[in-house]
Amino acid sequence: MKPTLLKLKDLHTDYGPIEALKGISLEVREGEIVALIGANGAGKSTALMTISGALAPRHGRIEFLNENIAGLPAHEIVGKGISHVPEGRRIFPRLTVRENLEMGAFLRRDRREFESDLAATFERFPILKERQAQLGGTLSGGEQQMLAIGRALMARPKLLLMDEPSLGLAPIVVSKIFEIIREINRLGKTILLVEQNARAALSLAHRGYVMETGRIIMDDEAKALLLNPRVREAYLGEA
Repeated sequence: MKPTLLKLKDLHTDYGPIEALKGISLEVREGEIVALIGANGAGKSTALMTISGALAPRHGRIEFLNENIAGLPAHEIVGKGISHVPEGRRIFPRLTVRENLEMGAFLRRDRREFESDLAATFERFPILKERQAQLGGTLSGGEQQMLAIGRALMARPKLLLMDEPSLGLAPIVVSKIFEIIREINRLGKTILLVEQNARAALSLAHRGYVMETGRIIMDDEAKALLLNPRVREAYLGEA
């Protein structure tokens, strides 16, 4: 079994007056894709925002490489090796494509390796190379999603958090985005994936967790969850 990269222990987070996470525990092992599925409002995005430092937990531990990072500011968490591709992409619309990618590497000082990673990003996303001088806000939704992924990868993360990467995209673009996620993982990147398309997420993942109203109610190998009658009825749209 591969070593554990991330472990949440009894994590509680409030989102305004709402107790959004009610003591969740999960783990992500090195080299895995782990899917976090559930209905809207289950707490999936809150979990990712808490891990990445956008929200501070009220209680519990977030262990990354055996260090408790709960409550650290977001820039320190990026520096430790966690990048977040947020829901809605959140690229910088008034910066160019290249400037967006440079922002992903704002903590890095290795200029030569930065240029190498930038070239690799342009090789992975040729459309971004073509449009590197174009403002991010003028890109299509799919191109913005590629930019958000590329920006996160420019930080050289050990763990990539991905929140609803298919949201609002055309089916043909969704297929491309999932191919990219599979390729990134195949090249060794560990991914914690929140995705509205539960079937696609579990088909891509190694393991999965099911969330309901701030709690994890089920976890298993992804293939087993795809066959689970409760999951099939509640999240895959099957009677």
